Amino acid sequence: MKENPGHIRISAYNYALPEERIARFPLPRRDQSKLLVYRQGEISEKRFSSLPDLLPANSLLVFNNTRVIQARLHFRKETGALIEIFCLEPVLPADYALNFQQTRQVEWLCMVGNLKKWKEEPLHRQLQVKGKEITLTATRMGPEGTSHRIRLEWNDAGVTFADILEFFGELPIPPYLNRQTEEADKETYQTVYSRIQGSVAAPTAGLHFTPEVFDRLREKGITCEELTLHVGAGTFRPVKSEEIAGHEMHREFISVSRSTIETLLLHRARAIAVGTTSVRTLESLYHIGITLHNHPDATEEELQVKQWQPYETNPELTPEEALEEVLRYMDRNQLETLHTGTQIIIAPGYTYRIVQGIITNFHQPQSTLLLLVSAFVGTDWKKIYAYALEHDFRFLSYGDSSLLLPE
Repeated sequence: MKENPGHIRISAYNYALPEERIARFPLPRRDQSKLLVYRQGEISEKRFSSLPDLLPANSLLVFNNTRVIQARLHFRKETGALIEIFCLEPVLPADYALNFQQTRQVEWLCMVGNLKKWKEEPLHRQLQVKGKEITLTATRMGPEGTSHRIRLEWNDAGVTFADILEFFGELPIPPYLNRQTEEADKETYQTVYSRIQGSVAAPTAGLHFTPEVFDRLREKGITCEELTLHVGAGTFRPVKSEEIAGHEMHREFISVSRSTIETLLLHRARAIAVGTTSVRTLESLYHIGITLHNHPDATEEELQVKQWQPYETNPELTPEEALEEVLRYMDRNQLETLHTGTQIIIAPGYTYRIVQGIITNFHQPQSTLLLLVSAFVGTDWKKIYAYALEHDFRFLSYGDSSLLLPE
């Protein structure tokens, strides 16, 4: 059994990030960003467009195909107070796709801005959707943890909740950009391969990919597969406790198809993850396989990977054996796609099982994402970040990228 890393002090994962190094806007061309290459302890600098030439032969790249929704809804009370409702996770229906198809009402877990100014009364807003005048009503249903359950209703059955978000919502760009969402963000804050609506933050490592890069990947014989993790607002939450044991990871919805798992097995359960969200999903698959090995009849709820689960067991399965367990479960239940959730925290002391390489941006100081990188490259994270700072790399969501290949 591995030592639980909860005693790790987050202050050990701090570094000085000058404000001017935070990229507030993307480059005009996605694939012209800088790419820091870390290979077996050595660092070099390239352009992202050269990525296909830098990957090991016959690599498997795994992408998160989630799409950012326009999750911020604004209401103004008669008093003039502005209330923001930030949709985090669907509750009724709980399935993302079904929720977006609803035509009368939905319920979501939300963060509420200016909550003190919103008592019990419903909020109303008139809006035009597809040429129709409708009224959207928000009703507080009560707190759930640090979030609030909100019912959203509208008076036209010809309008879906997806329509509401498209016409009424605002794209939630990261708060550390310190600016308002602009029209251009609707395109630049989505990956070119985003398909499955549900995230409130982009899987930003994927923002550098272009159709031209994908063409070069195909020419090089690099296999590309997709999965889905809907990124929650927790990705922006700094670790405020001195030790990471005091930090709670929010559950995130994951979805992985049979064909992706089969492709992983063809590649000996070894993959290069595009972004930390793909990392969390791939590594969660291993621990789901362990759960199924010990409890073949586990329910979907029981398959969800808990925050500290990887450190509380001493699994002896190989990655291939764990993935085979997942496939057998899908066979028994006649599933083409595995739907579940994960709260996994990947921190120093974690043993990576499936991920052999990571493409990722440069993360905030004292963040769980920096812990994940440190778990992968060890103390060399300091060398990597020092190089990036000294060589004018751009940081965070709209910033430059890195290719991490420790072996």
